[in-house]
Amino acid sequence: MGQALRNTSMVIASRLADAVRGDIEAYYDLGIAFSSGSDGVDVDLVEAHKWFNLAAVGGNSAGQVCRAEIAHEMSTRQIAEAQRQARTWLRGGANAGVHAHA
Repeated sequence: MGQALRNTSMVIASRLADAVRGDIEAYYDLGIAFSSGSDGVDVDLVEAHKWFNLAAVGGNSAGQVCRAEIAHEMSTRQIAEAQRQARTWLRGGANAGVHAHA
């Protein structure tokens, strides 16, 4: 594994750890990563919507805007899945719904 890939994986792992602790900014940052394919992850709009949704629920207005923007690129089924994953995260607390994308 190259140093650059290791560093990006560490960034995502760090933000996931912050998200587990309920860090609203980490939710937003993860949404950005999964919507843009940055920090070594593949673009995953369902995952991005989930994180933006969690950020929005936490009061992050940028998360609200980004969630709405990517929803235009998603099917109704994808949005429903993202919402289900966000609910699972909220119900299950820290360990629910963390995908091992890093």
